[in-house]
Amino acid sequence: MPRHFSEAERQDFLARKHVAVLSVAATDDRPPASVPMWYDYTPGGNIRFSTGGSGRKAELIEKAGVVTLVVQNEDPPYQYVIVEGTVVDIASPAPRQAREDIAVRYLGARAGREFVHNIDQTDTARFNTLYSIRPDRWFTADYSDES
Repeated sequence: MPRHFSEAERQDFLARKHVAVLSVAATDDRPPASVPMWYDYTPGGNIRFSTGGSGRKAELIEKAGVVTLVVQNEDPPYQYVIVEGTVVDIASPAPRQAREDIAVRYLGARAGREFVHNIDQTDTARFNTLYSIRPDRWFTADYSDES
């Protein structure tokens, strides 16, 4: 049986760099929408991610007002944190600094800023939306003590 993370461990795990899978309920006789996402999190704060604000995913997020975020280690020891949370803020267009913070987290300072700059050179930048999610419930598993 896996052990559960302590509060400090789960917040630290979520604050590390992982690609998350975001899921949001669908209301159109389709299964939930699930997509990989870059995100930003500081322990004790809200989870932030940006995405195009005009597609199905954005429409479902705004309609449901709640999402699930799954973050995991894909290599042993297997560990994961699942967060169910409420959308507490929507900024459209997404502020450049927030988008840069998220990109720099995944790509490093130079490549992250360049990534955002390149997006800003396209017409899609004005449709980018920043979502802030308040973590409401946490589910965790840590298999690192398994033999």
